[in-house]
Amino acid sequence: MNEHAPQHPLPNRLRGGRRKVVAAVTAVAAAAVVAGVLAPSAASAAPRPDSVQQSLDSLVKKDGVPAALATVRSRDGRTRTYTAGVGNAATKAKVPVDGQVRIGSNTKAFTSVVVLQLVAEGKLGLDANVDTYLPGLVRGDGIDGRNITVRQLLQHTSGLPEYVDTAGILGDPKRYYEPRELLDTALAKKARFAPGTQWEYNNTGYLLAGLIIQKVTGRPLGEEITKRIIERIGLRHTYFPTPGDMTIHEAHPKGYQRGADGSLRDYTELDPSWGWAAGAAVSTNTDVTKFYGALLAGRLLPAAQLAQMRTTVPADAIGAGARYGLGLVSRQLSCGGVAWGHGGTIPGYETSGGTTEDGRAVNIAVTTIPDADTTKNVDKAVDEALCR
Repeated sequence: MNEHAPQHPLPNRLRGGRRKVVAAVTAVAAAAVVAGVLAPSAASAAPRPDSVQQSLDSLVKKDGVPAALATVRSRDGRTRTYTAGVGNAATKAKVPVDGQVRIGSNTKAFTSVVVLQLVAEGKLGLDANVDTYLPGLVRGDGIDGRNITVRQLLQHTSGLPEYVDTAGILGDPKRYYEPRELLDTALAKKARFAPGTQWEYNNTGYLLAGLIIQKVTGRPLGEEITKRIIERIGLRHTYFPTPGDMTIHEAHPKGYQRGADGSLRDYTELDPSWGWAAGAAVSTNTDVTKFYGALLAGRLLPAAQLAQMRTTVPADAIGAGARYGLGLVSRQLSCGGVAWGHGGTIPGYETSGGTTEDGRAVNIAVTTIPDADTTKNVDKAVDEALCR
């Protein structure tokens, strides 16, 4: 996750259109036609290339990602989907339009929403300590659940050490992990800092948030996410994998990891149990934009809890000017204002996006974990799509 800083279950990075895009594209095409009538020439008659498609094509051709997919939503709610590259590196099959992908640390936003719904119902307290719900469970070197609050779990200010072992996951991607096994891995390490004194992205806080949800509700985390979010707002192509489910259910591009020799290893089928509350969910770009749109519109949380979710602290490790709330990230846009979202990274896939106050949204997925330069290009593509 990460902000791999976030966004995904992998702790190395986070990922956890604007202004009438469709209308803008139509206007460009119309302008080209008019120009052709007034002064017919090959140059004036050709419509301007779509900038989102150009960005995806560049990610494939210049950055070497096998596939890139995007959904862009304009302020009036109209959406447009894009693809580039191939959905299968071996067969060169087409990329499924709006195909399902693993969304990594975007899952954190789902987990946080469930926690905040329970807060609104009076079943949880944001400033209650972890021991209130999981007595005696969180103990270690400099670690004491009596001194860590639920809020700190969600905001990455708990000081808890990271449990994710990236090398181990890549080496044995189909291994199943119990949440308590993952927690024991974290608690065997020393605390990173005293609770509330710093910000540092990690997945362990969301592992504990998932355990708290299960303790308070008496139901599996996946069932709570499904009932409270997925079914409530009609995310028809989103699901939280059940134990042992290693497949992606609907049409999807394959996900890869590039080896040191440049070859691609297929990580499409894996056990996401190690990501669990921090990064196990599967969705589509369109469903992800729908989720964040519904969240910001107040359809998932009462105003008081949404305000808490959007109360942020500096998170420059994610990117210059980035701030982290409770499972929600705000990023400055080059054209002014901010976009809200999270993003995620998991073997085979990375997703990045943002949603604005006026309803513009974009989400981009690529089918490999990109290097730092490619990640910057993905982020740039998101910014340009929102600022069109």
